[in-house]
Amino acid sequence: MNMFNRKKIGSYILKKILFSLIGIVTYPLINIFNKLTIKGLSQLKKLPQKNVLFVSNHQTYFLDVITFNHICCAAKWGKKKGLGIPYYLLNPFVNIYYVAATITMQSNWMTKIFTFAGGITVKRAWNEKSGEKQTGLGIGDTRNITRALENSWVITFPQGTTTPFAPGRKGTALIIKQNKPIVVPLVISGFSEAFSKDGLKLKKKGVKLHVEIKEPLPIDYDAPTDVIHEQIMDAIEQSEKFAQ
Repeated sequence: MNMFNRKKIGSYILKKILFSLIGIVTYPLINIFNKLTIKGLSQLKKLPQKNVLFVSNHQTYFLDVITFNHICCAAKWGKKKGLGIPYYLLNPFVNIYYVAATITMQSNWMTKIFTFAGGITVKRAWNEKSGEKQTGLGIGDTRNITRALENSWVITFPQGTTTPFAPGRKGTALIIKQNKPIVVPLVISGFSEAFSKDGLKLKKKGVKLHVEIKEPLPIDYDAPTDVIHEQIMDAIEQSEKFAQ
């Protein structure tokens, strides 16, 4: 076995250990102190093991993703309604990555651990002419997301912020046009009420947390970026009509 393969296997094992440890710490937060309900859990069993892009609204920096990791693990172990007893953490599902801002994921040692556990860090482009920040993804960022989709699942948050009904960014639509993944919308609720913005502190107990996994979107990959973008925002229930 060459050095590259040894490193790859070592990273895979370490990632599983991290998923298990993070899962043990966070399980009580989402399913004991608060109560998680999941709609559409069976959708995950129908998906291929690669080129699947989950798009979701965003309520905390980390616990949204961690909760979805729990859900993926539970689905892998054949659970059909909820998390139940978390014996799935004995052999967690790790074939998933999530997109996060570089500045967020470099803020402290804990965020760096989360990055190793599956973060694809992106630095938004700067538009010098308009002075607008966060207008799109850099070429290197796009390449990293493409590589992850080639072998795994990826979850991204088109709004790039925890502010509800914020306008989404069109970088997600561009990724979809380039890679033609299966696109699965997620809609989450309750997390901003129960947890701090970083998702690492419990604000309130007894909150009903909810995650809905919708059916894959019927995407026309040749459609204009604006059309795909609007379709995504409607699917995650963050477009203007849902704000009214």
